[in-house]
Formats: sequence, structure tokens, C-alpha cells
Amino acid sequence: MSLYRAVRAVADSEGDGPVDWAAVGTAAREGTDAGDLTLSEAERRGYADDVGDARDAIRETAGLEFDLPENVQVQNRHHWIDANLVTFERLLAPLEERTVLAPSLARSANTGSMAVTLGFLANNVLGQYDPLLLSDGDHGLYFVHPNIETVAAALDVDRNRFRRWIAFHEVAHAAEFGAAPWLSDRLETAVREAVSELADGNVDREALGELDVTMTAVEGYAELVMDRAFDREYADLREKLDARRGSAGPISMLLRRLLGLGRKRRQYERGKAFFDAVAEARGVAGAAVVWDAPGNLPTDEELDDPDAWLARVGPRSA
Repeated sequence: MSLYRAVRAVADSEGDGPVDWAAVGTAAREGTDAGDLTLSEAERRGYADDVGDARDAIRETAGLEFDLPENVQVQNRHHWIDANLVTFERLLAPLEERTVLAPSLARSANTGSMAVTLGFLANNVLGQYDPLLLSDGDHGLYFVHPNIETVAAALDVDRNRFRRWIAFHEVAHAAEFGAAPWLSDRLETAVREAVSELADGNVDREALGELDVTMTAVEGYAELVMDRAFDREYADLREKLDARRGSAGPISMLLRRLLGLGRKRRQYERGKAFFDAVAEARGVAGAAVVWDAPGNLPTDEELDDPDAWLARVGPRSA
């Protein structure tokens, strides 16, 4: 880790586009401690067992048939940066396609902001289900081991139980995308439209609204399924993790706000409240009807009125 080399990489950014992605990767890695990825055999087996157990428990609890991604990795922070650098570049491609020449100062600023973003996220992400939008590659499931270890120690909780809780949440996402093959395409379309409009100097509020509603359903359903399928006590884990987020320093809080992480928390809470009501009416397995077709997703209004969604969609047919 070298802040000097990170700054140097940004200052030396090259090319005609608005972002030098090679420099982004270099600067993000140089500015971020990779973390220790020395795993004992018991720890490696623990990750594999947690993922397998989560798959089996969620299949039974949610009544969903799905497979795990072939690409399941335990990573350090640099591995996570490398995996997500490609995604960031793909997502922002429409911006670059519409830019013929970028002044070096603007390119350095853009490159620096992307490096800071990736570095900040690499230090905070615990687990990630990656649907690899805008790509023909296989979906991925990642665990950032140094972050899991650091946060478990900071929260003073059993690290094996904490790791297992994270695994259940990420496998719940794998269940959603496995049960709804159309979900990746829907998110990809919304992202493409929003970024393309942004590249033209416009804000596509309809695309952004659709993206927010879809992600609220995705996060809320995962929370429901994880909570019902997890085989250990977890209330203290959620309480301590939420308290830790609330006590972050001013710079961390600013970055979280700029990156929309507060919105992500709202998606969790709003989506969970919706699916709790649905599960109360029809059971956890009954809530899975949401993934049967794109039209079964709740609207923005229905997220706050589960009864309206229940009346419109009806129970899953036998």
C-alpha cells in the first residue's frame, strides 16, 4: 500500500477518454491494504460449508430451485477491486463512447474519483453476489475475507457465525437471480438507459425509478429469506452492524452518501417490510411468486401497500 504511488498513478493517467481505467486499478490497489488472505483448512471448509448449507436451507425455506454460481471466491481487497473494475468500466462505457477528447485535468479528476470509490468499497464490502451485468460471463459470489475478519472483531462477535450470516445473505441473492432468469436483463436495461441518458446530459428518472424499485424488491426479498432460513441467532449481528454504520467518521459518512449507500439501507428496510407482510399473508414460499414474471414485481406504490400487490398478483398457481 502506497498513497504516493496511488497519487502518482492518477497524475500520470493517459488516453483520450474521460477515465484511465488502468490507472484507476493501479491507484485503487496502491491506496488500499490488500489484507491477509491466509486461510486455514478449517476456514476454507467453513466458507464452503456455509455456502452449501445456505443453498439447501434457502431452497427449502423459499421453495425456489436454483444453482450456485460456479465462480465462488474468497478474496482479499485487491482481488475485489480487480473483479469490480471491469464492471465499473462496462457500466460507464456509454459516457466514454460519447467523449471524443477529455482534457488531462478532467481525466485525472475522473480517474481519481473512480479510484477513491473502488478503494472505499473494497474496504467495506463483506460479501457480494455479482450478476455480472453487461457481460456474457458467469455470475459470481465473492467474500472479502479481510473485511469479514475486521468487522467481526470490531463488533466483538463470533467470526464463524458472522461469516455464515453473510453467506446466507449473498446466497439469497443467488436464489433470486437463479429463480428469475429475466432479472439480470431487466437490471441491465435500466442501467443502460440511465447511463446513456446521463451521457447525453439528461437524467432518466423513469429508468432510475424502475431500478430503485427493482433493487428494493431484490434486497427486501433477500432479507426475508435470509432471516427465515438462517439457522442461528442473528438479531445481535444486525443491531451491531447497523450501529457501526451509524458511528462512521465524517469522511466515511460523506462517501456513503455520495455513493448512495444510505439508499441501499432504505431499500433493505422498505423491501423487507413489504415481504414480511406478504409472508405473513401467504408464507415465505408464497412470496416467491414475485420472481415468476417481470409483471409480478411490485410497483413503487405497492411497496407501501402490500395488500394491493397481493390482490393484483394473486397466489402462485399449482
